[in-house]
Amino acid sequence: MKRRNAREYALQFIYGIDMVNLDPRAYKRPDFAEELFEFWKSANEEGAEIKAFTEDLIKGTIANVEEIDRLIQKTAQKWKLIRIAAIDRNIMRIGVYEIVYRADIPDAVSINEALEIAKKFSTAESASFINGILDKISKDKKVKKLS
Repeated sequence: MKRRNAREYALQFIYGIDMVNLDPRAYKRPDFAEELFEFWKSANEEGAEIKAFTEDLIKGTIANVEEIDRLIQKTAQKWKLIRIAAIDRNIMRIGVYEIVYRADIPDAVSINEALEIAKKFSTAESASFINGILDKISKDKKVKKLS
């Protein structure tokens, strides 16, 4: 449950960037000390473990957002990234970050967590769409490792 909370915090932070129309690529800085300080102050979270995992998800997702967006766009062939609901786009960004860049987290866990968060913050239809995208990216990653 702690990691679910961290994923939800990461989603809130990244979604916030997306909603104020800031290009996540503009946030390619080594840290987000000021933004994270304000975020944590408003979140009222005390757990160091949750904060650390949240910040890894935030920094890792944003640092790799160009590649992550490329993978999502390639996989969601009939959808332009900008046309995907912002909440779904950002849930997928975090999920793809975990699948591609966090070998310590099983893909099935990352996908399941993304689906549970989608059910909570989006719609059942969104969860199905997100599942299809993340599952395909996971399978493609495994095929590339075998070849």
